[in-house]
Amino acid sequence: MDDKLEISLLYDFYSELLNPSQQQVIELYVNDDLSLAEAAEILSISRQGVRDSLNRASEKLRGYERKLGLVKAYRERQELAEQIAREANAIIRGTDNEAIITRCESIVAYTDKLTEKEEQHGI
Repeated sequence: MDDKLEISLLYDFYSELLNPSQQQVIELYVNDDLSLAEAAEILSISRQGVRDSLNRASEKLRGYERKLGLVKAYRERQELAEQIAREANAIIRGTDNEAIITRCESIVAYTDKLTEKEEQHGI
């Protein structure tokens, strides 16, 4: 996975565990996609200071994930929801029974709502 993408996802889950200056560095460099120099100018620190803070924050985020595994669990739930929806759609395609089709459509709708709700809340 791309390093910025990984950090962005980890940040979605663990941002509140970082100090405000680390949050700001990740917001600027990762989420706002600014360069180190641009972030340094906004923060009135050196480019190296931004890099150091970014590295410390990234390591903290990865450490939280190693200990808590929230991103891993999130991805597993997403995959399971997708598998359930695929199976329900396969049943729909393989039957003419309206009651079964209706129930399977409900299952697909529930999995869509589940994944939509998780994406909105980052969990």
